[in-house]
Amino acid sequence: MKRIFPVCIIFMLSVFYTSYGQQVQDIEQKIESTLLKMTIREKAGQLNQLDGRGIHGTIEELKALIKDGEIGSLMNITDPEVLNDLQEVACKQSRTGIPLIFGRDVVHGFKTMLPIPLGQAATFNPDLIKEGAKVAAAEATEHGIKWSFAPMIDICRDARWGRIAESFGEDTYLTGKMAVAVVRGFQGEDLSNAQSMAACAKHFIGYGAAEGGRDYNSTYIPERQLREVYLPPFREALNVGCASIMTSFNDNNGIPATGNKYLLNNVLRKEWKFDGVLVSDWGSVIEMIKHGVAEDDRSAAKKAIEAGLDVEMSSKCFIRNLEQLVAEGQVSETTLDNAVRNILRLKYRLNLFNNPYTNTGNSEVYSAKHLSIARKIAEESIVLLKNESGILPLSDKITSVLITGPLADAPHDQLGTWTMDGETDKTQTPAKAITAMYGNRVKVHFVPGLKYSRDKDRSKFDEVLKIAGSADVIIAFVGEEAILTGEAHCLANLNLQGAQSELIKQLESTGKPLVMVVMAGRPLTLGREIEQSDAVLYAWHPGTMGGPAIADVLFGNAVPSGKLPATFPKATGQIPIYYNHNNTGRPATGKEKSLDDIPLNAKQSVLGHSSYYLDIGSDPLYPFGYGLSYTTFEYSNLRITNDSLSYLDTLNISIDIKNTGKYAGTEVVQLYVTDVVGSVVRPVKELKDFKRIELNVKELKTVHFHLPVSDLAFWNIDMQKKVEPGKFKMMIGTNSQSGMEAYFEVQ
Repeated sequence: MKRIFPVCIIFMLSVFYTSYGQQVQDIEQKIESTLLKMTIREKAGQLNQLDGRGIHGTIEELKALIKDGEIGSLMNITDPEVLNDLQEVACKQSRTGIPLIFGRDVVHGFKTMLPIPLGQAATFNPDLIKEGAKVAAAEATEHGIKWSFAPMIDICRDARWGRIAESFGEDTYLTGKMAVAVVRGFQGEDLSNAQSMAACAKHFIGYGAAEGGRDYNSTYIPERQLREVYLPPFREALNVGCASIMTSFNDNNGIPATGNKYLLNNVLRKEWKFDGVLVSDWGSVIEMIKHGVAEDDRSAAKKAIEAGLDVEMSSKCFIRNLEQLVAEGQVSETTLDNAVRNILRLKYRLNLFNNPYTNTGNSEVYSAKHLSIARKIAEESIVLLKNESGILPLSDKITSVLITGPLADAPHDQLGTWTMDGETDKTQTPAKAITAMYGNRVKVHFVPGLKYSRDKDRSKFDEVLKIAGSADVIIAFVGEEAILTGEAHCLANLNLQGAQSELIKQLESTGKPLVMVVMAGRPLTLGREIEQSDAVLYAWHPGTMGGPAIADVLFGNAVPSGKLPATFPKATGQIPIYYNHNNTGRPATGKEKSLDDIPLNAKQSVLGHSSYYLDIGSDPLYPFGYGLSYTTFEYSNLRITNDSLSYLDTLNISIDIKNTGKYAGTEVVQLYVTDVVGSVVRPVKELKDFKRIELNVKELKTVHFHLPVSDLAFWNIDMQKKVEPGKFKMMIGTNSQSGMEAYFEVQ
């Protein structure tokens, strides 16, 4: 019997791979058969993606183009009846009968809106984020959307950039884990499933590093940094079968991403063996003219397709020029065919040739299950930044609360950026949720004070302060409107907008306990307001179910467990600021002189010989990975099985975590590693793993990490990815600046 089980496993695997191989072969044969029937014009048409909202003509005009084989995919049509009507033209009236793919920016939900991706990253819970992506896919596919232009996995170290809200933050490892979660949630086990849709990892590459935090701006990222920081999340996404990748708007080192043959062809196609679809971002092909690397749209089309692009979003350079470029021999038909193969392959994998239409029957939109998952993600995304004197959770002794601030009842803004299909009448806001859920326990007063985040009208402050005098606690909801975040919404100043800071100041003057809840799409510079508050919750833009999630955290039915996925600066002038910066020859010590230490008429001198700011030092407001709980956790007994390893070994690590507080809670245990000496300068530390653990009061658990030494490889001075022998420092802690340390050596 001992030999039967392995033999059975080998037999089943053999059957599986034989069957899978046959499916792949069948699809490839169908692709070649379809290609033989197509004209050059029809091939170019497959590469043409247009917007269906009237930008490129009426529905009847779109139908004419579809019938002539001049459109391969459409965006932003969400009415299933219209979608099925257009699909019928493609399948039954066009000469080739090739179905369309319908795409949409399903960034953090379709109808049931989840927290923004930056908030999702704060959960440090990829399994839960995968469930959220499944919710989005189920709701989108029932409307016929089979291609989502997400996840956005740009690494962002600059909170001025509006699209940080769409990102998973500053860390490569965390972003990679979230990328895998979303791809698996969107695509399921099988792309041909009716509730699966193709994921699109974006933006390739380096878009989050735009100079000055200004959208669409240039980047200069050397190859070593590209490969160590920006490329790995894309590789992680492709390792689990991500169906497509979108190019970015930026040029890096003078080459626009959409025309970068080295990255698109050499790295993606040849090195990584990617056989999915490469799609441009909106208009980024024709924008190569403004970049100054293409003379006209004909030149732009040639550069893009020869670089390896398959689908052009919106700007129509391909459909206008490829037929003539091929006829003149400027572009080979083989190059065009390869692009069409990639598109047809995706359509076959999505089973669109057999099932091109969407079922307009039963709906799961806003189902109890979907709302429950959205609420759970919102709850776990909330980060407790401060809790002076344990004011939170609100005790049973509190009989009245004042709810104020412009974000307390802002159903539109609560949904966040990229909520194209979100519905404000379905949004459950904190003001309404607290009243509905806890109104029988406390008397709830609600006076917004300000109408919106940029509002400078202080005329309602007197009313707010009058009611504050009779309340036991004040809960102020501040932050930023959704429109201040997202694409093309960058800021040079990250302070609270409008009169919000003045509102917080006046609320502090009442002497009443003040809880500040921040609802925003990025890290804000809130040092002064945090000092003025007794407790601070960072709730991001939490989506449809943000209200109940925040209410439960405030009143203790849920214990906060979120951790910051991005470093919070003290001032905008610290940006870019991120935890895993490189070592410097003169690092800050924390003992440097400040402005107040400098005497009058001081002689010119170097005040400390280290890397810091005279006015705010070197430390951030809050480090990456930071987040408190209503309980406390004690780390002890860090141990490793072997402190001397080869590159083939695995480092086995154990640490004891005990809940030493008064509440059951969840801790995110974080593992960081420092390569002490390398052939090139290495980061001060890098996140290598994390685990969420639940602990009851006084419960102790041993947490185990298993770190392959191969995970310590980096691109060395010879641009080879290797593990270099030498000493390493490991830290396990509650955030990137606090933990227990141990050393080990790789031989």
